[in-house]
Amino acid sequence: MTEAAPQAAHAPGEASERPGDAVPWRDPRLPVDDRVSDLLARMTIEEKVAQLYGIWVGADALGDGVAPHQHDLAAAPPDWDTLIELGLGQLTRPFGTSPVDPALGARALARTQAEIVAAGRHGIPALAHEECLSGFMAWGATIYPTPLAWGATFDPNLVEAMAAQTGASMRAVGVHQGLAPVLDVTRDYRWGRVEETIGEDPYLVATIGTAYVRGLESAGIVATLKHFVGYSASRSGRNFGPVSAGPREVADVLVPPFEMAIRDGGARSVMHAYTEIDGLPVAANGSSLTA
Repeated sequence: MTEAAPQAAHAPGEASERPGDAVPWRDPRLPVDDRVSDLLARMTIEEKVAQLYGIWVGADALGDGVAPHQHDLAAAPPDWDTLIELGLGQLTRPFGTSPVDPALGARALARTQAEIVAAGRHGIPALAHEECLSGFMAWGATIYPTPLAWGATFDPNLVEAMAAQTGASMRAVGVHQGLAPVLDVTRDYRWGRVEETIGEDPYLVATIGTAYVRGLESAGIVATLKHFVGYSASRSGRNFGPVSAGPREVADVLVPPFEMAIRDGGARSVMHAYTEIDGLPVAANGSSLTA
């Protein structure tokens, strides 16, 4: 990563935009839908695709660090200047990749965002996301109890206050999105991620999880619901294993926490499960993802 902002190469006739340019999508007085439509109409297919990918900056290229196998399918790690020419959707864990002083990390993130804005034709910064399941997962941040303990409190107000504090610490250093809460209802304790879940009762998971979402979102952090849907119901408790759940179990046990967190909590992001239900990968299940 260089200190000087790179100059992006654009197709003939494609003028760059800069903050302050009088274009509709930059006008905060307009409805969000109108601004989004205007921006999308101005973007090329390549620029839109660039907003769908991210990079784990600073991760060990050998695969021994916090982001193993990140570059397994690439001949070499991507060149930073080339990568950001068309924009960049996500910056993965700028504070969680290696120990970093919060003040120094915030300045480094701001410099990185400035480079991304300067390089892209539309000047769109990247979303920075972090893990925050038991507090902001960064060096020096406050650690809170695991979600199993949230459920044991039966106290949504306490969980909401905890999440608000977590979100405030993330927002203070320039993070936009938190990868929590986990709303998987767990009933097979052989599953390896039980400690990340709130409990075995759909109503308890929904109520406590929604409180967490409200707290995180109140601090301006986008809460991400995980993992929609069925991840924790895999056969024999095997992580990433196939799920044999019928439509009634999915609707009555697995979906309600997500429904409540979106409807009552205001969650703005959902991460799909990595598994398949009855042979169909969740990521390719249009009926589930669009219902």
